[in-house]
Amino acid sequence: MTTALRTDRYELTMLEAALRSGRAGRDCVFEVFGRRLPGGRRYGVLAGTGRVLDAITAFRFGQAELDWLADERVVDDATLAYLADYRFTGQVEGYREGEVYMPGSPLLTVRGTFAEAVLLETVVLSVLNYDSAVATAAARMVSAAEGHPIAEMGSRRTGEHAAVAAARAAYIAGFSATSNLEAGRTWGIPTMGTAAHAFTLLHDSEEEAFRAQVAALGVGTTLLVDTYDVRQGVETAVRVAGPQLGGVRLDSGDLPTLVRETRAQLDALGATGTRITVTSDLDEHAIAALRGTPVDAFGVGTSVVTGAGAPASGFVYKLVARRDGTGADGGAWKPVAKNSVGKRSVGGAKRAERLLRDGVAVAERVVVDDDGDGIPERDAADAARAEGLTARPLTATLMRDGEPDPQWLGPEGVRAARAHCAAAVGELPAAALRLSPGDPALPLVTA
Repeated sequence: MTTALRTDRYELTMLEAALRSGRAGRDCVFEVFGRRLPGGRRYGVLAGTGRVLDAITAFRFGQAELDWLADERVVDDATLAYLADYRFTGQVEGYREGEVYMPGSPLLTVRGTFAEAVLLETVVLSVLNYDSAVATAAARMVSAAEGHPIAEMGSRRTGEHAAVAAARAAYIAGFSATSNLEAGRTWGIPTMGTAAHAFTLLHDSEEEAFRAQVAALGVGTTLLVDTYDVRQGVETAVRVAGPQLGGVRLDSGDLPTLVRETRAQLDALGATGTRITVTSDLDEHAIAALRGTPVDAFGVGTSVVTGAGAPASGFVYKLVARRDGTGADGGAWKPVAKNSVGKRSVGGAKRAERLLRDGVAVAERVVVDDDGDGIPERDAADAARAEGLTARPLTATLMRDGEPDPQWLGPEGVRAARAHCAAAVGELPAAALRLSPGDPALPLVTA
């Protein structure tokens, strides 16, 4: 399915004007970055990169799209002729999916002609802004859970397409499973789910409902015990399934108190191996409040798919360098930057590296390359060693000549991003994992 019309009208009107002015063929460098971290968070997690590569590959104007643009008189005939043959043939570099980022991090660099690259702004930002918001919130919840598994179950709290993207982003950030079957099919994410309160209410008694569920799913299932009275529900659950009952779920009430009481009751009934899963509008702060209780697993819905109050990451897509001319040599590269009040950008193509001391991140260094080729004029590793640090490159090639590197795509790309996220968060200093508002965990320095 084409992604060509998942864009804003002004992308096409800029293209039309640039074709008329003769500047559409200028080689350009666009960059995605964020000016700040939403909500005073101390780090962000980049997600959606693999989906962006898919979206760029699918950015094609078929006859149906061209006919609609013509009927609506969005652009002129010359622009329609350009769009009919549009294929992105440029380069894309950026942070690996799952990477930790700071304000000003050069997250994605798109190189191509102005005409090729400007059309991608909206589709790139719509993916990265949402997916990274979910991943950042999810990473904070994973840290708060201190190793306990968390399932994503927020499909009913967002759009049907966003639900699949959210499950993917949460899994990259460390969630263990999703309730969304399409996310499982498309991205290879483990799926989970048993029964809602409606299943209990369908039957003439709680005991009858539990017996039906156990008969269908086995004694290893998880029974929802708070439809009526939690204590009675736990007693009925163990009586029906026996002490081998897999788990019980609590979805309401004073959770810290209920978890302790439920654990004591289960143990007294001989169900010492029965796990306790907690749901009920959890976020990272509610999860942290359950530390020290005998909770075994969490399920999070609304909070994770809405970015825990920050549903967009605040990323922008800005032109940072261009050539003076067009054609084979194109002329010299020129850094360009926006200088608006409160929205100043830094011109020039960039690469980045994470500086570490004894395996702990201490800074993020951005190398500005004024000649536009993105290649630093020094050896980053040697420079870091001179400072008693090690440097981990953050910028990788994602797409070359319009073709994405397959390692970033599909379920395999998601699994790689999940592993990379765990490693990147693991490098952060301990203060970065605090849930209270604060400054970014790492300073950004330029070279």
